Amino acid sequence: MRAIVTFAGVELRRFLRDRSNIFFVLIFPLLLVVLIGSQFGGDGSQGRAAVGGADSGLRAELVRALEDDGVDVTLLSPEDVREQLARGRTDVGLLVPDDAARAYTEGEPAQVQVIAGTGANAPATVQHVRVAVQAVAAAEGQVAALVAAGLTEEQARAALADAAGSVTAPQVEVTDVDEVAQEFSGLGQFDLGATTMTLLFVFLTSLTGSATLIQARRHGVVSRALSAPVSTAQVIGGQALGRFVIAGFQGAYIMAGTSLLFGVRWGNIALAVVILALFAAVSAASAMVIGSVMDNDGAASGVGVGAGLILAALGGCMMPLEIFPDTLRTVAHVTPHAWAYEAFAEIQRHDGSFAEILPQLGVLAAMGAALLVLGAWLLRRSLARAL
Repeated sequence: MRAIVTFAGVELRRFLRDRSNIFFVLIFPLLLVVLIGSQFGGDGSQGRAAVGGADSGLRAELVRALEDDGVDVTLLSPEDVREQLARGRTDVGLLVPDDAARAYTEGEPAQVQVIAGTGANAPATVQHVRVAVQAVAAAEGQVAALVAAGLTEEQARAALADAAGSVTAPQVEVTDVDEVAQEFSGLGQFDLGATTMTLLFVFLTSLTGSATLIQARRHGVVSRALSAPVSTAQVIGGQALGRFVIAGFQGAYIMAGTSLLFGVRWGNIALAVVILALFAAVSAASAMVIGSVMDNDGAASGVGVGAGLILAALGGCMMPLEIFPDTLRTVAHVTPHAWAYEAFAEIQRHDGSFAEILPQLGVLAAMGAALLVLGAWLLRRSLARAL
């Protein structure tokens, strides 16, 4: 056991000496989580609207109506509204001219300008803006009708407020029968991206680290170690333990960072840690296989990156497994990513228990053990040939 820990310590020190790992292990994964969440995630709002114009009663009523409808509202100058639209930073621009504000105050018809953006959410947000404008217009029409009937404006508004409070608004409950939509319902903006990026980078970082085993073989470190009472299993075990610690740390860092910064829900934390640990073990063992079968560390790093990306894509890290065709989804289960993805999905979206993810955990454990044994056998075989 002491030999295994010694090899693991050497692996960790070599990893820490490479300063580029700070970016690729700690910073880059979180940047990708933000990118994926911004592009594909839903933030729970009904769109973004930038409202321009001087402070007035009309603008205040429109903003209130939009916010009540769940639209994110930003108050800007008319020039800034157009700039935000041009840059794609808002879905809809709503301009309230001064003459419209005056007309609204005087009880006359007022016209506002609605400018749709070019984003995918713009058409839906435009409908929310139109509904808000119509609601404000309808409310003012009701006040005008009551004033015409003999009430003062204050009495009319008070009567309408009392009537609104005593009436139960109709509710519409929509049930989506699409299985894919149901699977992702309630999922946070960054939840899916955080899961897939954790699996992608833990595996990718481990495979690219296979080069250290090749370098140890080339420089005679492994041969000298085996001249002592140390077995190839201990060498592989020590190297794998070092990679396992690195992979586990990176995965835990991404999980903690996304939870604190983006509010990602990981479900049962204890089960999430178990899934991560088993996946990290598979990743580390896979690196040992590549490091034992290849002789060139540069080529091994290239193979690690290529294989890591291909397996991640096939395992659901680039595109959710739920939208895979049935045949491709079956094929995807040759990768550890698919099993870990399903286990995380179960505890994140359905509050799954240990028993419910036990099949996935069992497969990951079997993969890790088989790859570790294979790596030890390949290392023993590789030592019989010259590098």
